[in-house]
Amino acid sequence: MKKNKIYIKLTDTYSANNYHPLPVVLCRGRGAWVWDVEGKKYLDMLSAYSALNQGHCHPRILRAMTGQAKRITLTSRAFHNDQMGLFLKKLCTLAGYEKALPMNSGAEAVETAIKVARKWGYYRKRIPRDRAEIIVCRNNFHGRTTMIVGFSSEAQYRDGFGPFTRGFKMIPFNDPAALKAAITRNTAAFLMEPIQGEGGVLVPDKGYLKECFAICRRERVLFIADEIQTGLGRTGRLFAFNYEHIRPDIVIIGKALSGGFYPVSAIVCDNAIMNVLKPGDHGSTFGGNPLAAAIGTAALDVIVREKLPERAYTMGNEFMAELRKIKSPVIKEVRGKGLLIGVELTKKARPYCESLMKQGILAKETHDLVVRFAPPLVISKKELAWALPRIKKVLLSHPR
Repeated sequence: MKKNKIYIKLTDTYSANNYHPLPVVLCRGRGAWVWDVEGKKYLDMLSAYSALNQGHCHPRILRAMTGQAKRITLTSRAFHNDQMGLFLKKLCTLAGYEKALPMNSGAEAVETAIKVARKWGYYRKRIPRDRAEIIVCRNNFHGRTTMIVGFSSEAQYRDGFGPFTRGFKMIPFNDPAALKAAITRNTAAFLMEPIQGEGGVLVPDKGYLKECFAICRRERVLFIADEIQTGLGRTGRLFAFNYEHIRPDIVIIGKALSGGFYPVSAIVCDNAIMNVLKPGDHGSTFGGNPLAAAIGTAALDVIVREKLPERAYTMGNEFMAELRKIKSPVIKEVRGKGLLIGVELTKKARPYCESLMKQGILAKETHDLVVRFAPPLVISKKELAWALPRIKKVLLSHPR
């Protein structure tokens, strides 16, 4: 039996059946490339859902992690540590906000933003107790906790997990008029993704974010941008909302905040919002720990020093231009920004992803009909040129 099959059988035996991965077992990664247990090399076109913007095992982040791991890794927030303040200063300065609250997973950061927005609604906007509403968009993906899946429009994400938390109102994505109509005196916040990644790489019309932001400003509603997948350079700007020159009230950040080495997330906002919290209101044993902080600091340094947003902008435009040249009857649309690209097909995307794997390219389907291409932002023009004819070959084929 081949090594890949041995490991897959082991995983299938002992792991919960909550994922449907491609049949490849990876054991090593460097830059934009990964290798399986049999030594085959693949170009990573998923980047762990944009957690690996800096590429696999970036040496600068690796040095920061190993150096810090030799000193101290965890203090809890019962005590101060010498890394967290430096990390949060760098994050706030880069993002342009006064305060940050560090957590671990992206879903934790989303829940943190919701808690802060609700408390702001009660203590600053004077919404009647337990009546605060948060508006979300159809096809959203903000995480997997019980509360978050409760305001998902995806039936499978909700099936069997109720009862759900009340206080959320759903509207269509890319529809400012729907947002305006949904706001009431009890609306505390509007939570949205500037581009819906899991929803199928859905890019809204130009001006959508700006119009929604203006509506929120007029109605005294917090505008919360979930930039967990789209942030830190992925779309060709530091944050996707930068394209529309707005400044959300709260920004949710995760994934690439650690460069793939460790779960690190955060929300950033200004004092007028964050200061509704007092000691005991919220916390995390691991949030802001010295190991995470050292890794996060190095991960941000790499984004800035290597100009990854600029690279994503240039490479993404070239990549999409070449994809749009492929004259395949199976391609319905190519869309995206930077190096977050979706190719919507007229057929199921899974067989095409399996064929790409055989060509040495790892991509993943989303929402059945979309192949998502999101390589590490360190990918070179030479590597992209290597991939394009193989992608074209697959998209012109008819896999079973």
